[in-house]
Amino acid sequence: MAYIIMEYDTLPKLLRASAIKFRNKIALREKDLGIWQNITWKEYYEKSKYLGLGMLRIGFQKGDKVSILSENNPEWLYGDLGVQAIGGIVVGIYPTNVASQVEYIMSHSQSRFVIAGDQEQTDKVLEVKDRLPDLKKIIVIDMKGLRKYRTPLIISFEEVTRLGKELDNQKPGLFERLVDKTNPNDIALMVYTSGTTGKPKGAMISHKNAIASAKNFLAATPLKEDDSIVSYLPLCHVAERSFSVFYPLVVGGITVNFAESINTVQENIREIAPTVFFAVPRIWEKMQSSHIMRMRDATWFKKMVDQWCLKKERYIWEREVKKEKIGIFLRFLKLFCYVVHAYPIQKHFGLNKVIYAYAGGAPTPPEVFIFFWSLGIPIRNLYGSTECTGICSVHQGDDIRLGTTGPLAPGVELKIAPDGELIFRTEGVFQGYYRDAKATSKAVKDGWYYSGDVGELTADGHLKITDRKKDIIITSGGKNISPQEIENEFKASPYIKDAVVIGDGRKYLTALILIEYDNVGKWAEDKHIAYTTFKDLSQKPEVFELVSEITKEVNKKFARVETIKKFTILDKELDQDDDELTATQKVRRKIVEEKYKELIDRMYR
Repeated sequence: MAYIIMEYDTLPKLLRASAIKFRNKIALREKDLGIWQNITWKEYYEKSKYLGLGMLRIGFQKGDKVSILSENNPEWLYGDLGVQAIGGIVVGIYPTNVASQVEYIMSHSQSRFVIAGDQEQTDKVLEVKDRLPDLKKIIVIDMKGLRKYRTPLIISFEEVTRLGKELDNQKPGLFERLVDKTNPNDIALMVYTSGTTGKPKGAMISHKNAIASAKNFLAATPLKEDDSIVSYLPLCHVAERSFSVFYPLVVGGITVNFAESINTVQENIREIAPTVFFAVPRIWEKMQSSHIMRMRDATWFKKMVDQWCLKKERYIWEREVKKEKIGIFLRFLKLFCYVVHAYPIQKHFGLNKVIYAYAGGAPTPPEVFIFFWSLGIPIRNLYGSTECTGICSVHQGDDIRLGTTGPLAPGVELKIAPDGELIFRTEGVFQGYYRDAKATSKAVKDGWYYSGDVGELTADGHLKITDRKKDIIITSGGKNISPQEIENEFKASPYIKDAVVIGDGRKYLTALILIEYDNVGKWAEDKHIAYTTFKDLSQKPEVFELVSEITKEVNKKFARVETIKKFTILDKELDQDDDELTATQKVRRKIVEEKYKELIDRMYR
């Protein structure tokens, strides 16, 4: 069925329209006790309605902020749209955040209510409740383990929806009138940026911003009402919110499937076989790496078939990208490789039905990109930001270019500053940072958003992101170097999880290397190298030699001034709890450099 765009100006109005148009079509699916449960569009709307009306019964007032601290589940969406429908603003919080981070976001956003997923998330709020004077109620989705908690702050999600149903019976039509009053210029949600430096900032996003950004994306890569999506990345992030909420509502009819947990995603994807799949590059890297490691344990015949087919598939794909003619023999060869090699791998990943696959949030290493495209899994790089409510550019149709994030999406304008900073204008540009006029005035000038990213437009109109402006390295010899490109080459290896290139103001480049523990561990076992812990394995001389060989291969791809002269292998994983990583797993470069200053200085002695 051809894709459509629902023409309504707020997210709750879109939900209501879908409930009327698609009524008994499946909107959401979640797994309960091993069985997938279906939720129709009608039920989606009703559950959001009862949650919203129930909020009115427990003291909600128009303009209140409601935080949601939970893993992805249907209740997240009911809370999101139910609160927006009654004039509230939703503030998403990463479920991996510790109590102090939860306290900061709830305090800064002045949230009066919080929807907590379970006992673990509720405990975080209770730990800091005395420092949250605005907090009125904690609405808990899963009350397991909480029945004996003696605090008037806690009320179950089920009880709130029961109260909402009562109010709907007493005042029929109230919710619909409230939905009618929602205004496209109202703030619908606040997204707290994970930020690689400083405290998170609350980006205020209106209904108009969300819908405009969704329309820009859909004009570039049209999804359809019978598409199926997997929801597993944190919903408080603008990218997952776009795929799980904005796009299904604007298209209408798309089914959103909730993974059981981040640990079961691969298994759930196989069960769901989605037609649309979004992942950050780290997940694509892990999938490729899992295939490489699986082939290391395969029989010699399977290894030979895999290597031969990968080589032929890559050759054919590269010719197709260049629009070169593919003769009968190559078409037959492509079909043969698909049957014996590509399709079984697609099936293993659960991506055999995918039509649109996307990578965003960070640059995708070229080798990873080529690997999946060669297998017939059409990854499209996209680039966006919280402040633009998501999309700015994306690969469109068969116009694919390595190392780029595709052409600008329709409705997006771009200027490039003399220093290479990318400046965007679109109806998706946010309404500013909550309670931070100074940061807002710095980020948005005359409707243009100053991204802080450095890049360029290629001759064929594709956007190429070089790096973050603040991350560009200027060596003591005055050479400007983008560390991101070098780090990506390291991460293309299945044995490297992360690399942090150092060299600002220095004579040469060095790197802090984090090994991929599982893969290096398997490599060590195959080599009969005994180890006990991550620290023990990382400091083995054989592992140092392994990383040395990888570094030599990486260095071959860069000019002499851009090569890594020395490296240090970290003896522990980088940790979000220690502020070394953002919630989206990006390295906080400045914090890492400060924390490991002694190790870095040692490489320059």
